[in-house]
Amino acid sequence: MNPSVRSRMSTARILCLAIAAAALAMLLASGPGTRLGIWPWQAGLALLKWAVYTGCAAAAIALVLLLLSAVPRWRAGVWMPLLALCVALAAIAPPLILLGEARKVPPIHDISTDTVDPPAFEALAAERAKWPNGAAYGGAVVAAQQTRAYPDVKPLVVKADPRETMQRAIDAARAMGWEVVASDAASGRIEATARTFWFGFRDDVVVRIRPEGAGSRVDVRSVSRVGKSDIGTNAKRVREFLARLA
Repeated sequence: MNPSVRSRMSTARILCLAIAAAALAMLLASGPGTRLGIWPWQAGLALLKWAVYTGCAAAAIALVLLLLSAVPRWRAGVWMPLLALCVALAAIAPPLILLGEARKVPPIHDISTDTVDPPAFEALAAERAKWPNGAAYGGAVVAAQQTRAYPDVKPLVVKADPRETMQRAIDAARAMGWEVVASDAASGRIEATARTFWFGFRDDVVVRIRPEGAGSRVDVRSVSRVGKSDIGTNAKRVREFLARLA
């Protein structure tokens, strides 16, 4: 093989692997960097997006190099584009899976067991006012989308009286890793903040407990501070919390 051609092939393989590594680095940095406050959440999402773009570019280059490796004289060093392709796919797959999950659920971020009279934020109202999604409920449009997507998200009625239910609710919230910001036994209200796993996004939760016959009715509302869609996170959180109480 011509030495200059061999050199160009070697450079292309190294460059391809470097691009794939950069894509994976973007993916791995996107969440922890946002959670630690190194950059704003918008930058974290942008890193996730660019991890896909960069990974696709690396995968395309790797495939071309693998095709060229079918020529016997260019076969040396074929492991490098193979490794680059694997690294690129590792960078591309998680965001694409996330996108697939997002398409399965409605683009809402406010989930409540009571869509007619959703529990309102009080202690966290001022904090929520600082963020894009605010504290106001989206009304009938959001309620209709929630009912279609999550028909099982409904109030929970338990046999315990409100005082006992209140304590059990606080224990369940803390067991789930929520930061309990306020609790008022007299009004049957708990307000807390939960964080998502990867990006550490803060979502706020209000639990309302009212007497229901000899027992208690528990309503829960979980709302993201940022983002149009929560990819089903709030519904999942409400389900888990009610399951712990049931």
